[in-house]
Amino acid sequence: MEGRFTLAYEAAHAFSHAALRWHGYRSEKRYMVFQVLSFTLDIDQPVGRFLSNCHDSRNKTDYEGGSVITKGMTEELITYVGILHTKVQTLTPI
Repeated sequence: MEGRFTLAYEAAHAFSHAALRWHGYRSEKRYMVFQVLSFTLDIDQPVGRFLSNCHDSRNKTDYEGGSVITKGMTEELITYVGILHTKVQTLTPI
């Protein structure tokens, strides 16, 4: 489960980061790309908050050794990755 979560989290981050860069911005903070999704991809704020919470869960798992990842969280994350993927595909080439 942790492996699936990590792969989905990394995909969500990559799509969110790509949208931020498409708009001409950069961020050195990993969580920032999720906090601006309502502006970069017109994603509802609750989705951005969920992804920010996934970032926190990822950090707890990777750096503190305690797993707080559930099957439901992983499945919801995978659903949002699909939405992010679709939205990023609608961005016009730079």
